[in-house]
Amino acid sequence: MDTKESFAVVTGASQGLGKAFVEHLAKKKINVILISLPNQNVKELSERIAESYEVKTHYYEIDLSSNENVLNLTDELNKSFNIHILINNAGLGGTQKFVDATPDYINTILQVNVMATSMMTHQLLPNLLKQPKAYILNVSSMAAFSPIGFKTVYPASKTFIHSFSRGLYEELKDTNVFVSVVNPGAMKTNKDVCKRIEKQGFLGKLTLLDPNKVAARCVNQLFKRDSVIMVNPISWLVMKILPIWIKLPLMTNAIKREIGA
Repeated sequence: MDTKESFAVVTGASQGLGKAFVEHLAKKKINVILISLPNQNVKELSERIAESYEVKTHYYEIDLSSNENVLNLTDELNKSFNIHILINNAGLGGTQKFVDATPDYINTILQVNVMATSMMTHQLLPNLLKQPKAYILNVSSMAAFSPIGFKTVYPASKTFIHSFSRGLYEELKDTNVFVSVVNPGAMKTNKDVCKRIEKQGFLGKLTLLDPNKVAARCVNQLFKRDSVIMVNPISWLVMKILPIWIKLPLMTNAIKREIGA
């Protein structure tokens, strides 16, 4: 596929899995548009990627928790670029007692995880449909397969992403746009995250992943048209096999250890 004048869009692109996605796409000589929150050094990353891999890059610093921002961003993207890949990676987690959560906390998780993913996809889909071949990859989570106490909103939002992706795949399977979803566990993005996950015990360590390996597998499997990408088969099998009455308290107790509740 000739991608010299078309672009991949990656949200949450400044760090962690999003940054790894950008690297692996650029290695394949795919031009990339990086979407990130302000003050995340995305300008420097964009320039480094362009120089290192000899691809075209653009970046936007924007808060995707605002629907208005998402609509303005997608309008600009549609006017300025041919887009053949959309990776909806931006997402928010969060761990605390639901009673202690603020309305803004709950709303932001839902806006970024559910609304931004839905609206980015909806608004860019006509652009994707115009390309010879196009791909959408949505980043869900292993949490999509079980409710979890002390997280509550996050796994529910990721269940939405998984279901949304599978439905859209079926709707678009006879078009040029291929839709995939990946359900990774926690990733080694920094030392604090690793320490926090290790507090969860065996279950947390079981799902801890290297974002570079996850991104590499996702990009390769996306182009192989794998509609549900598995990056940790053991943890996926455990989550699928265990009945909810075992899984729910097991997951919740792991999170309780993390926050010392």
